[in-house]
Amino acid sequence: MARVKEELRDLQPYKPGKPVDEVKRELGLKEAIKLASNENPFGPSRLALTALRKNLREVNRYPDGGCYYLRKKLAKMHAVSEDQLVFGNGSDELIVLAIRALLERGDEVLISEPTFLVYRLASKIAGLNIKFIPSKNLKYDLEAMASQITDRTRMIFIANPDNPTGTYVNRDEVEAFINRTPKDVILFFDEAYYEYAINGDYPDTLKCQDTGNIITTRTFSKIFGLAGLRIGYGISTPEIGELMNKVREPFNVNSLAQAAALAALDDTAFVSKVRRLTDKGKKRLYDGFKELGIDYVPSATKFILVDFGDKADSIYDKLLRSGLITRHMGGWGLKNYLRITIGTEQENERLLKRLKEIL
Repeated sequence: MARVKEELRDLQPYKPGKPVDEVKRELGLKEAIKLASNENPFGPSRLALTALRKNLREVNRYPDGGCYYLRKKLAKMHAVSEDQLVFGNGSDELIVLAIRALLERGDEVLISEPTFLVYRLASKIAGLNIKFIPSKNLKYDLEAMASQITDRTRMIFIANPDNPTGTYVNRDEVEAFINRTPKDVILFFDEAYYEYAINGDYPDTLKCQDTGNIITTRTFSKIFGLAGLRIGYGISTPEIGELMNKVREPFNVNSLAQAAALAALDDTAFVSKVRRLTDKGKKRLYDGFKELGIDYVPSATKFILVDFGDKADSIYDKLLRSGLITRHMGGWGLKNYLRITIGTEQENERLLKRLKEIL
């Protein structure tokens, strides 16, 4: 038998939300609604779809490994140099690339708890020492994280807004944290839900890049509706960008993803529409939860963490059997919670109607 890598012996792999087809097949349903994986229920933009159709005939060719046109557009959009950008197969891959390029086995990383599970998985696989910092009222406790930095700490992961809580740390908190962090510690800011969260006190980490120890990642999977194409990007210093590019696979971002992302950036009206509809749906769910006496965590994202107490398991199962797929939070240590993606108006109403029947 092949030798098993020590880090994999007790590793629990990431389990995504159940796919619609799987639920329909398992439960014999004709229809199911997925409110489990924080996807954009409104689909991709018309411009992205047009770009996909235009580029379909070229899929017999390898993609541009450097994402030339997308690199140029994003560099101009964010007022950074082109060599500060790194592209990944979703922003998940950028987590792996940062660890692979910048850390060695035995290095220490700080991770909030709860937060996005890939930080833990990627760090464990790489043989890193993980120090978990409990959140405070389901929000990143940056003061506690700063107090736990030692001379062994090499990287700190910060999901802002956080998944699965939907909370965020504001500009003052982030700036104070950056100032307290030694410059040889990498701060990895995962901003997958950036476009949903931007407001008066949301921090702009791209303006802090001159500290030399910040990586900011964003994705096309959420508000742009391109989750199935898997494309994200990171912005850091040219030096960090060069190291991350050294360890990435040569053709890690496919040609269709590049074409769709490039076009999606031009469809600002679509992005504004998605955010407006999401905010409207969020308010409707808030109101519905209040009417039903259900507690929830106010969210800066496109999902809501909902507290069902000791009925969470039962409610998850009853919703699932009704064709409503939500995400149970037991894997995050939040056994009383379900994470519910904000859907279309019809999907939100169906959810609230079923919850009323259950409760």
